[in-house]
Amino acid sequence: MTVNQEQLAKIASGKGFIAALDQSGGSTPKALKLYGVEESAYNNDAEMFQLVHDMRTRIVTSPAFGGDRVFGAILFERTLDDSFAGQEAAQYLWNTKQVVPFLKIDKGLEDEANGVQLLKPIPGLAELLARAKAKGVFGTKERSVIKANNAAGIAAVLDQQFELGQQVLAAGLVPIIEPEVDIKAADKAEIEVTLKKGLLERLDKVDPKAPVILKLTLPTVDGYFQELVAHPSVLKVVALSGGYTRDDANAKLARNPGVVASFSRALTEGLSAQQSDEQFNKALDAVIESIYQASIA
Repeated sequence: MTVNQEQLAKIASGKGFIAALDQSGGSTPKALKLYGVEESAYNNDAEMFQLVHDMRTRIVTSPAFGGDRVFGAILFERTLDDSFAGQEAAQYLWNTKQVVPFLKIDKGLEDEANGVQLLKPIPGLAELLARAKAKGVFGTKERSVIKANNAAGIAAVLDQQFELGQQVLAAGLVPIIEPEVDIKAADKAEIEVTLKKGLLERLDKVDPKAPVILKLTLPTVDGYFQELVAHPSVLKVVALSGGYTRDDANAKLARNPGVVASFSRALTEGLSAQQSDEQFNKALDAVIESIYQASIA
């Protein structure tokens, strides 16, 4: 199965960034609280997920949100079966907004071992990938976490990520490989040396005709991922905000040419359920413009 070539071209050459709108069950209460919705506002998971879907809907249907500055968006699995403005979510993103849809497929993280957290098993993966493809999704996202410069742990993360990536590619989708480095790690710079070496070794075995996307923590050394940006088997290198404030994340991003944003919490920072539509759209426009400018710097 082949990927959508129009969407592939948009990711490869488009200026802008990928919005991460994939908060899952574990991160949703925090995301809602930052948006001004307290836990007392909902009684169960169904009500909680409806409220976060309302937040996502407000973002993607805003006139500020479109493919001119946001070329991709990552959805949570529940959102795949939901709708925006009366259209299926993935179809709305592409057909109405010209934003390429991605899907978060991981089921969370294992407990830490060897300084890392591997992906939990993903039951029903083949069916999920087929369903995503049928609904117009372009690619997937899967996140692991590295907390220490442990060579065995980092190798295990990368082996798992690239094995899963090959399954995603075989299903006709493009994987976002995400070995996040904890920004609080004492040896963050050393981790990045080991990580880059491991990434380059594995990328050399990936067919450039079926490239992958890398989602990485902003590096300690500016421009450190340049070899990854230039690699023929890499479609795009995107950066997560990783707990940095939006201002800090934007400043770091701007010092890494060729890397673009894929922010989640930093994207919604400053947005509030209590804002009028006019206030919300104005705030979102300013947020998107700041992240866009940092991404094209």
